[in-house]
Amino acid sequence: MLKKVRRRYLALKIDSEETFGSRDFMGAVWDAVSRLYGEYGASQTGLALIDYDAEKKFAIIRTVHTTVDKVRAALASITRIGDKPVAIHVLKISGTIKALHKKIKQ
Repeated sequence: MLKKVRRRYLALKIDSEETFGSRDFMGAVWDAVSRLYGEYGASQTGLALIDYDAEKKFAIIRTVHTTVDKVRAALASITRIGDKPVAIHVLKISGTIKALHKKIKQ
Protein backbone atom coordinates (compact mmCIF):
# COMPACT_ATOMS: atom_id res chain seq x y z
CA MET A 1 0.00 0.00 0.00
CA LEU A 2 1.22 3.49 -0.81
CA LYS A 3 2.02 5.73 2.13
CA LYS A 4 0.43 9.14 2.25
CA VAL A 5 2.92 11.87 1.43
CA ARG A 6 3.30 14.12 4.44
CA ARG A 7 4.11 17.64 3.38
CA ARG A 8 5.60 20.64 5.10
CA TYR A 9 5.18 24.26 4.11
CA LEU A 10 8.03 26.68 4.69
CA ALA A 11 7.48 30.42 4.98
CA LEU A 12 10.55 32.22 3.65
CA LYS A 13 11.82 35.77 3.85
CA ILE A 14 14.01 36.84 0.94
CA ASP A 15 16.64 39.21 2.27
CA SER A 16 17.87 41.33 -0.62
CA GLU A 17 17.84 44.88 -1.93
CA GLU A 18 16.72 43.55 -5.32
CA THR A 19 13.42 41.96 -6.30
CA PHE A 20 13.29 38.69 -8.22
CA GLY A 21 10.70 36.93 -10.30
CA SER A 22 9.28 33.66 -8.98
CA ARG A 23 11.10 31.79 -11.77
CA ASP A 24 14.51 33.18 -10.79
CA PHE A 25 13.80 32.44 -7.14
CA MET A 26 12.76 28.81 -7.67
CA GLY A 27 15.59 28.32 -10.13
CA ALA A 28 18.04 29.32 -7.40
CA VAL A 29 16.35 27.01 -4.88
CA TRP A 30 16.42 24.01 -7.26
CA ASP A 31 20.03 24.86 -8.13
CA ALA A 32 21.07 24.85 -4.49
CA VAL A 33 19.29 21.56 -3.73
CA SER A 34 20.80 19.90 -6.83
CA ARG A 35 24.28 21.20 -6.00
CA LEU A 36 24.14 19.81 -2.46
CA TYR A 37 22.29 16.53 -3.00
CA GLY A 38 22.47 15.81 -6.73
CA GLU A 39 19.61 15.08 -9.11
CA TYR A 40 18.37 12.12 -7.09
CA GLY A 41 18.34 14.04 -3.80
CA ALA A 42 16.57 16.97 -5.45
CA SER A 43 13.92 14.69 -6.94
CA GLN A 44 13.05 13.35 -3.49
CA THR A 45 12.27 16.79 -2.02
CA GLY A 46 9.05 17.25 -4.02
CA LEU A 47 9.69 21.00 -3.99
CA ALA A 48 6.88 23.29 -5.14
CA LEU A 49 6.32 27.02 -4.98
CA ILE A 50 2.98 27.74 -3.32
CA ASP A 51 3.03 31.50 -2.87
CA TYR A 52 5.43 34.22 -3.97
CA ASP A 53 5.31 37.95 -3.32
CA ALA A 54 8.22 39.84 -4.88
CA GLU A 55 7.16 43.15 -3.29
CA LYS A 56 6.98 41.80 0.27
CA LYS A 57 9.99 39.53 -0.39
CA PHE A 58 8.03 36.56 0.92
CA ALA A 59 7.56 33.02 -0.36
CA ILE A 60 5.95 29.76 0.68
CA ILE A 61 7.39 26.51 -0.61
CA ARG A 62 6.21 22.95 -0.11
CA THR A 63 8.41 19.92 0.50
CA VAL A 64 8.13 16.34 1.73
CA HIS A 65 8.40 16.17 5.55
CA THR A 66 11.45 13.89 5.47
CA THR A 67 13.48 16.39 3.43
CA VAL A 68 12.80 19.58 5.43
CA ASP A 69 16.35 19.65 6.84
CA LYS A 70 17.87 19.13 3.39
CA VAL A 71 15.79 21.96 1.94
CA ARG A 72 16.72 24.25 4.85
CA ALA A 73 20.40 23.51 4.31
CA ALA A 74 20.05 24.22 0.59
CA LEU A 75 18.23 27.51 1.28
CA ALA A 76 20.99 28.56 3.67
CA SER A 77 23.57 27.93 0.93
CA ILE A 78 21.95 30.42 -1.46
CA THR A 79 23.98 33.64 -1.52
CA ARG A 80 23.13 34.97 -4.98
CA ILE A 81 20.23 34.92 -7.42
CA GLY A 82 21.67 35.78 -10.79
CA ASP A 83 24.48 38.19 -9.90
CA LYS A 84 22.61 39.85 -7.05
CA PRO A 85 23.43 39.06 -3.38
CA VAL A 86 20.63 37.45 -1.39
CA ALA A 87 19.94 35.52 1.84
CA ILE A 88 16.88 33.38 2.42
CA HIS A 89 15.52 32.91 5.94
CA VAL A 90 13.02 30.29 7.05
CA LEU A 91 10.41 32.09 9.17
CA LYS A 92 8.06 29.22 10.03
CA ILE A 93 7.35 25.61 9.09
CA SER A 94 3.94 23.97 9.22
CA GLY A 95 2.02 20.95 7.99
CA THR A 96 -0.79 23.03 6.48
CA ILE A 97 -0.92 26.35 4.67
CA LYS A 98 -3.71 27.53 6.97
CA ALA A 99 -1.67 26.91 10.12
CA LEU A 100 1.36 28.51 8.49
CA HIS A 101 -0.57 31.73 7.82
CA LYS A 102 -1.78 31.68 11.44
CA LYS A 103 1.78 31.30 12.75
CA ILE A 104 3.03 34.16 10.57
CA LYS A 105 0.28 36.55 11.66
CA GLN A 106 1.18 36.15 15.36
